[in-house]
Amino acid sequence: MLIIGCDYHPGMQQIAWFDGQSGECGEQRLEHGTGEAEKFYRELKRRGVRVRVGIEASGHTRWFERLLAELEMELWIGNPAKIAAQRVRKQKTDRGDAQLLLQLLREDRFPRVWVPSPENRDLRQLLWHRHRLVQMRTRIKNQLHAIALNEGVQRRARLWSKAGRAQLESFALDRWTARRRHDLLALFDQLAPQIAELSQAIEQEAERRPEVQRLMTHPGVGPITALAFVLVLGTPHRFRCGKQVGSYLGLIPCEDSSADKHRWGHLSKQGNTLLRYLLVEAAQAAVRCDPQWRRRFLHLAMRRQRNIAIAAMARKLAVSLYWLWRNAEDPPAAPQPGSHVG
Repeated sequence: MLIIGCDYHPGMQQIAWFDGQSGECGEQRLEHGTGEAEKFYRELKRRGVRVRVGIEASGHTRWFERLLAELEMELWIGNPAKIAAQRVRKQKTDRGDAQLLLQLLREDRFPRVWVPSPENRDLRQLLWHRHRLVQMRTRIKNQLHAIALNEGVQRRARLWSKAGRAQLESFALDRWTARRRHDLLALFDQLAPQIAELSQAIEQEAERRPEVQRLMTHPGVGPITALAFVLVLGTPHRFRCGKQVGSYLGLIPCEDSSADKHRWGHLSKQGNTLLRYLLVEAAQAAVRCDPQWRRRFLHLAMRRQRNIAIAAMARKLAVSLYWLWRNAEDPPAAPQPGSHVG
């Protein structure tokens, strides 16, 4: 087998390889734009060589993953933080990184990460696309609110009613201010049906998945949050407990402790940004609609600040959803013989 440590970049890749049969090793730089990298791997496939490639997890690698999958070559994706922890020397170069990846592969110490399926990734794009469009719509609404405030009108959410929209369009504005209002309203009217179409697609996808339907029974959780939770975690059996889920999503504080001194900072925020945002929004909805969650939130808010309390509730929500999903998939325990007294 040919083992390749690949330091991947958007425009090129530096590889270090080792042939397990002949014992030969070497280095090479492959350009992406000229097709040199694709030609190199296709030549290995034509020669019938078994190949295992190791890279760090990064963005802009979809085409490379599809290429290796087409050529039936193994692709191992590693945790960048754990790989960086294995680097001893202060000097960091592309050649050194490729050699380090090759060494970890050969010594069976390569820290592989879970890779979602192509269908999973495509559905994540649906969630991200809707999220970005909603952000664009929010920015447009804020700008229209600013125009209304400059005319002495403060209607808040009522600005988007028929009467509020009519009042906004009735303002006698200067030339370019009127042009800005016209363009913003046109963009707002264009985004609204697109967001509604994407929301409907998410609801239809949620109806096809029993695990998403189960998570939606939790207070404050809708189809978007439930589907995002299922897609990001993949399977609940990846984690042994709820603490690992909170750490995976970046909902635990940073820690810098030594000896008897314990120091905790802000949230680590090392997980999926979109899911963490959705969990915070869902936690706020759960606090509003469920008395038990509201009691927990008020208890935390009296001890700490409200933003810290809502972040803690988002972590509690993530753990609750994890166990709700986990308990549904775990088979019931077989009855044990013997007495349960005492």
